[in-house]
Amino acid sequence: MAEPEILSRDGGSLELLIITQSSMSTRQLPGSGSVVLGRDEDAGICVPDASVSRRHAVLHLGPPLRIEDLGSSNGSRVRARHCSAATERLIDVGKSTPARGAAVELSPGDVIYLGAARVVLRQKGGERDAGKDVIVKDDAMRAVYELAQRVANGPINILLLGETGAGKEVLAESIHRASPRASRPLLRLSCVALSESLLESELFGHERGAFTGAVRAKPGLLETAEGGTVFLDEIGELPPSIQAKLLRVIEERKVMRVGGLTPIKIDVRFVSATHRDLEAEVSRGAFRQDLYFRLNGVTLSIPPLRERPGEVAALAQLFAERTAKELFPGEASAASVPISPAALAALQRHSWPGNIRELRNVIERAVILANGAPIGPEHLLLSSLADPTRPSHAMPLPARPPQAPSNARAPAPAPASASTIARSVPDGAKSAPDGVDPGPTRLRDAMEAHERERIVQALEQCMGNQTRAAALLGISRRTLVERIRVYGLPRPRKA
Repeated sequence: MAEPEILSRDGGSLELLIITQSSMSTRQLPGSGSVVLGRDEDAGICVPDASVSRRHAVLHLGPPLRIEDLGSSNGSRVRARHCSAATERLIDVGKSTPARGAAVELSPGDVIYLGAARVVLRQKGGERDAGKDVIVKDDAMRAVYELAQRVANGPINILLLGETGAGKEVLAESIHRASPRASRPLLRLSCVALSESLLESELFGHERGAFTGAVRAKPGLLETAEGGTVFLDEIGELPPSIQAKLLRVIEERKVMRVGGLTPIKIDVRFVSATHRDLEAEVSRGAFRQDLYFRLNGVTLSIPPLRERPGEVAALAQLFAERTAKELFPGEASAASVPISPAALAALQRHSWPGNIRELRNVIERAVILANGAPIGPEHLLLSSLADPTRPSHAMPLPARPPQAPSNARAPAPAPASASTIARSVPDGAKSAPDGVDPGPTRLRDAMEAHERERIVQALEQCMGNQTRAAALLGISRRTLVERIRVYGLPRPRKA
């Protein structure tokens, strides 16, 4: 009788992608028990690398999944991804678990470092099941997903456009699942999360001695996605030097490692996403035109959530049930979380500048505040940002101004308190009166003034804490800092 497969949180079986300086292989994990990882051929899973001890670590299949270092010579580390915050943390297993028998918990997507070797814990079949959480009720979204299904079968590159939090990554996953590459890896890369030097080394890999600290060769992430799909999120933030190298990879389908002499063939499909107007970026020289044409085989534009209000209620219910299951596992009440009609009406009135990401944050917070009771308007905390008398428009992030010369140094603005920021809003930046056509220029000024005022209010409510203000607005902290700079607001100082 075949051994049952262990299931991840998303319902897919788990496997290990083993990457060493000279090889790359995949091993399916059993359904239960423990598996020893090491260089010894008699180990449960052999990791053929000289930096790996004969019996390096043991993987406990749980649940929960855990890894324990077995006193290895070069140690074990875990790069764990926080799904809720889209951030990562690096854990030294030996230092964090000094007592023998203690272990660090793992989740799909985590990377385990055994000496110089990398072992990626990933789900094998869970991504195909993730489509059940995709909600498409709006006619414009149906058209987008129908076109996505048609182009998914071909090899053409796809460019996804839409505001931050509108659902570009979910659409990219749907394209991968509908493509012939569904059984191969889907590699997600955020072009804004890594520095230029680290991005180059991680994308393309490096050879031994390529730079200080490169004591062994390492395959790049693009090589690990062989036969699959590479999702490049925030492609508009890619540094110019990396743009040129990525263009060469797309044209030649070969990767040149840092310090390498011989290119390595790869077979991947590129799906890119950005909230920026790439045509405008090309016009002002911030993005390569030839790379834009290569990525733009087919463009899919995702409308913001405020333009598809028919999906708000269904998405809110989905997020509420999902959050309740995480907070109250095993309880029957977690299967159904009622949202009152008054709360649904408040959700429908909100303009959602942070799109689906903001909606998810609001509902997760509401479930916690309701504590098992039906969700009401008082649990949403939308009053400060959901005034129905305000225009229901949110401006996209303005184009970045041209970069100053490298030797030029702009004076740093002086820190300011939240009350100082509130006083810095100009009196003339107000919306036009009702019934008056402000014209294109005045309308844009009014919309920008409205967005600026929302940012000021959020900062004032959060006492200048940018992280909390960004969460309240439903945008990332990086986006908030950029908009503070664009609108010329003084950088706040925590009260």
